[in-house]
Amino acid sequence: MDLSIYERLIKSETSARKYLLGFCWKNQQRFCPRCRSRKFYRLKDGRRRCARCGYPFHDFTGRWINRGALRPDQWLRLIKLFELELSARKMAVQLKLSYATVYKALTTIRQSIWVHAQQDAGSLLGGEVEVDETYFGGRRKGKRGRGAAGKVPGFGILERQGQVSVEVVPNVQANTVLGLAITKVRRGSIVYTDRYRIYDALMFCGYRHLKIDHGKHFSRGRVYINGLEGFWSWAKEWVIKHHGISAHRFPLYLKELEFRYNHRDQDIFTIIAQYLCDFVPNRD
Repeated sequence: MDLSIYERLIKSETSARKYLLGFCWKNQQRFCPRCRSRKFYRLKDGRRRCARCGYPFHDFTGRWINRGALRPDQWLRLIKLFELELSARKMAVQLKLSYATVYKALTTIRQSIWVHAQQDAGSLLGGEVEVDETYFGGRRKGKRGRGAAGKVPGFGILERQGQVSVEVVPNVQANTVLGLAITKVRRGSIVYTDRYRIYDALMFCGYRHLKIDHGKHFSRGRVYINGLEGFWSWAKEWVIKHHGISAHRFPLYLKELEFRYNHRDQDIFTIIAQYLCDFVPNRD
């Protein structure tokens, strides 16, 4: 987003609210978030009450942006700082808000990203595809690399000149890896991996499977997984600045990295604003 436009949006709570409402209500046509009825009446406190089901609601009811105690202009400032990849503690200082408030808002953003990633999961990757696994976690005594204890395994698929799909997985056994590959990669694609034996069955699943022996080469013509390895290196450097992420929250952070990569040439400020204005699925 152009900086001059952003500055106009955050100039007042009214301008920020108007910007966000543009994503919430198509053509300003309001309806009840519960039953979708367009018949309602206004209450004295500014909310609306559905004439069909009696549900009281306001403009942001049921949406991601309704989570947390932030004004519209504060949300836009936080989205900009999120775009710039500041840590939660630095954001709290910049916004003059408590760390807990900022952390909750950031978690809301990451949850909205995760939900959209699940909704888009039906899109298959194809063509030339790189597949690799990695492990996240601080330095520990004992075995390093594959099979290291106490680390979080991640599995990734990168479409060359395209998108990446990454997941936290319970293990990197053949059944787990093959299950993800089959559901995410179009049959007939060329799949590049290293020589780890769990990938050997790919050739029987409708893929052309080519392997690179890292003990001898980093690449052999077009046979390499440098693109995905580069993504994992960037991801690990990015994770370090967050000074420890719980295993419970880590899938949200990994999906954030997937989102940032897949939208690397787009205006993620606008995309995040749109996500936050969507309804939260499966709400009560």
